[in-house]
Amino acid sequence: MSNTQDRIPLKARKVSFSWDDTPLHWVPGDPFTSHTINVLHLLLPAGERWFVHVYKQVLPYIRDERLREDVIGFIGQEAMHSQAHDEVLPHLREQGLDPTPYTAQVDWLFEKLLGDRTLPPGRARRWWLMERVAIIAAIEHYTAFLGDWVLNAEELDRRGADPTMLDLLRWHGAEEVEHRSVAFDLFMHVDGDYRRRVRTWATAFAALVFLWQRGARFFMANDPTLVDGRATFRDFYVRGRRGTLPATGDMLRSIPRYLSRAYHPSQEGSTAQAVAYLASSPAALAAGTAQESAKGAA
Repeated sequence: MSNTQDRIPLKARKVSFSWDDTPLHWVPGDPFTSHTINVLHLLLPAGERWFVHVYKQVLPYIRDERLREDVIGFIGQEAMHSQAHDEVLPHLREQGLDPTPYTAQVDWLFEKLLGDRTLPPGRARRWWLMERVAIIAAIEHYTAFLGDWVLNAEELDRRGADPTMLDLLRWHGAEEVEHRSVAFDLFMHVDGDYRRRVRTWATAFAALVFLWQRGARFFMANDPTLVDGRATFRDFYVRGRRGTLPATGDMLRSIPRYLSRAYHPSQEGSTAQAVAYLASSPAALAAGTAQESAKGAA
């Protein structure tokens, strides 16, 4: 069951960030942590555009008006996330790191492999739509996990991480926690088959692990400031122990939670914490002020 006390209307916040003062290694002295998290800027724009594309197709299947409102709010937030991360890419290029070879692979995955297929109307087309709705629910389990992690990743502050990058990550993470139940509720509403949930979790988890380690290796190998940049699982594990990246054990423990028949995303993270961050985020506050000014001028 959804936690109705946690439910708040979802709205897209039209944030913007200036990257002029953000260094390539925005966690000082730690290129690996910087680049492992930088993978988000390459992975998320295509993924979140794909979320929006799939959800627009599933809107006619929604029979619950409140869920429809949540899905429309989710679409608005995801579109904004995609745009905000996309805007980091020119900054990376200016610092000598062209992400195009990697982003081309990500685009292929979402647009071709997971894109629309030429299927006859009816069962086959509905099956493929429901598969993708289930994959999004599985991915959203991990985006909520990561959102909750970054909201609480105090070690990044202690290490002097760039405040603009932290605000982008925490604004995005807070919205992921804020809307963490929507994808799962939608899947349960239009399908809910447990075998599909397990199967698509395996697909999503394997794809995320593959793409993430590939992205971290790409960044480390192509960083113009590193002589022999490498990315290993040990590097990830050690940073997880330090608190600058998610702990491996926490990530593994999140798997049986999602696969439990009793799972609901409202058990993950805190809406109150997410809303509190969004009320203090420099970018979200600036977006709110700009929207109020636009209303006043209208």
